[in-house]
Amino acid sequence: MTIREIVTLPDQVLRRKARKVTQFGPELQTLIDDMVETMRAEPGVGLAATQVNVPWRVIVVEFGDEEDEEVPPKLYAVVNPEITRASTEMILGNEGCLSIPGIAGEVERHASLTVKGYNRNGKPVTIKAQGWLARIFQHEVDHLDGILFVDRALKIWKIEEAPAQVAPAD
Repeated sequence: MTIREIVTLPDQVLRRKARKVTQFGPELQTLIDDMVETMRAEPGVGLAATQVNVPWRVIVVEFGDEEDEEVPPKLYAVVNPEITRASTEMILGNEGCLSIPGIAGEVERHASLTVKGYNRNGKPVTIKAQGWLARIFQHEVDHLDGILFVDRALKIWKIEEAPAQVAPAD
């Protein structure tokens, strides 16, 4: 496994739409392993393939139980993720991004959602998420469509000026 360089603004790679994955071979497996290692090294809670300059629809997310910190975080690797259902309830929250260091923002996101896609072996997966986990999935899927959290932010600030409660960066 290798820690990959994270692409940062103003690199236009972050604005391109990623392509669907059609091959679930060794190259994909290496990418997912490298993305997990890169995300953990930063540290972050999510990473999209576009953030490591790979134009594929792949995300990794690792997040624990909001109610019980004793429960270890769960790792998700989702290939070709699609948000197939989103709640009408919206929640404001503070976000950061590994591709936009030093900046945070207040973003409105769906409170809960369903994500469908494939696991690293090509088996279909359905994930129901709410709260911060739902926020992380929306943030990462946005990356695959060339959308950054600053595009959705109602307010943006430098991290030094950030309120005490800023969500972990992706």
